[in-house]
Parts: sequence; C-alpha cells; structure tokens
Amino acid sequence: MKKLPRIFLLVPVVSLIVPAVTQSAPPTLASNFDSEITAVEKLITDAAEAMPEEKFNFTPESLDIPGGDYKGVRSFAVQVKHIAASNYLIWSALTADPVPASIKDGNGPADLKTKADILKLLRDSFALGHKAAAALTPENMMQPAGTSKSTRLHRAEFGVAHAYDHYGQMVEYLRMNGIVPPASRGKSD
Repeated sequence: MKKLPRIFLLVPVVSLIVPAVTQSAPPTLASNFDSEITAVEKLITDAAEAMPEEKFNFTPESLDIPGGDYKGVRSFAVQVKHIAASNYLIWSALTADPVPASIKDGNGPADLKTKADILKLLRDSFALGHKAAAALTPENMMQPAGTSKSTRLHRAEFGVAHAYDHYGQMVEYLRMNGIVPPASRGKSD
C-alpha cells in the first residue's frame, strides 16, 4: 500500500482551524457606520479622481442650457471641498478633533486649487469620519454631540446622507462632461 503524502494529514486540522479564523465578529454600531462611510467615501473619491484636472472647475453654468438656471452653483472642485468641509464640521463633534483652521465655511478652503490638494482634504475628512464612527457606541449614540443639540447618532447619519446627496451632484457634473462615473462603468445605465 502506498503512503499518502503528509499534506493529506494536515487537511483535517486545517479544515477545523480555517472556519474559526475567518469568522468575523458580529457587527457593531461603530462597524455599521464605518461600512457606510467606506461606501460613500469610495464613490466620492472615485468620482473626484475621474474628473480631469482641467475640468475640475467646471460648472453647468458654462453650458448655457436653455431653461437651466445654474447661475452661481458650485463648481465640481467646490462640490468636493464642500463635502470635505462638511465632513469636518459634522464629524468633529463626535471626535472632539478641531476643525482645520483653513475651513471657514461649508465651501472649504478657498486657497485649495489643485486637484491633488483637494483630494487630500477629502481623504483626510473621511479619515475623521472613520474615527467618528469608531467613537459611536450604543451607550453614547443618543447623547448630544459636542456643543450641538443633535445626537451623536444623528450627526453620524447626517454626515453619510449629506455626502450621498453631493455625490449625486458630482455624477451629473461628470456626465455633463462626457465622463461615465466609475461606479456605473461596465454596467447598464
């Protein structure tokens, strides 16, 4: 009778260990919000990266669409800065981190002009969102957030909802420039 290779002796042992290692912890309030932030972060970051640098200051006002009233709307760049600034303004109350001094209002730092600088601000703002999610617990979710009258849960939810709202606007700006949003590529529109 032939001897079985030693590898076959390990199969029963590995089959007992792998399921124990791959089982994940049950979801928590913090992990649920972190997943939501990750999802909207990917959509927004991918959309921002898809817009070419030379079109980053695009507004639909320049298209002069008959019947369209786009006078004074935010440019694509300001949309991205607005999301980042709002992320800081909303989520800093959950982390007690200071809002960067360069953020004076909801339009973000006026001195940020390059795509790279704006994308850095965006990424940093979502890092704060992940920190805010980690700070959310069932015990503190109904407590006021910082000096706000809003609960911590409301601030966490509003940050995600607000980001999705502006993602929709970014999608329209991309499409007005003939760019299929990355999340729609390879799918039927």
